[in-house]
Order: sequence, then structure tokens, then C-alpha cells
Amino acid sequence: MSDDSFNMSLRKFLKTVGVTSQRQIEDAVRAAQQNGSAPSGSVEAKVVLTIDALGVSHEISGAIEMPGDG
Repeated sequence: MSDDSFNMSLRKFLKTVGVTSQRQIEDAVRAAQQNGSAPSGSVEAKVVLTIDALGVSHEISGAIEMPGDG
């Protein structure tokens, strides 16, 4: 595989991760707002990237500000 093919497949994967993750978060926030369980302020989020064939396990954590705050 050429470097260009690798970069294109990596970018495609990361775009899919970003788009689907955003949809999941937005859907969860909407559901929590509808049933009255949405927290105020910020919530902690964590993503774990795993690539078994490469021995990769990487955790990314951060805060997401809930809508209506600020």
C-alpha cells in the first residue's frame, strides 16, 4: 500500500469516527433532555482507540459542555 492510499484510508476512518461519534452524542443529549435526565454543566467523555494488530490502545478523555449552559 502506498503512503497516499494509507493516508486516504486513515482519513476516511477518522472522518467516520468523528461523524458517528457526534451523532451518538447528540442523540444521547436529546434523549436525556426529553426524559429530564440531562446533566447541567459539563460531562466527561472518553474514547478508546484499539488496533489489535498493531498493539495500540489509546485513551482520549475530555469534557463536553452541555447545551443551554454558558
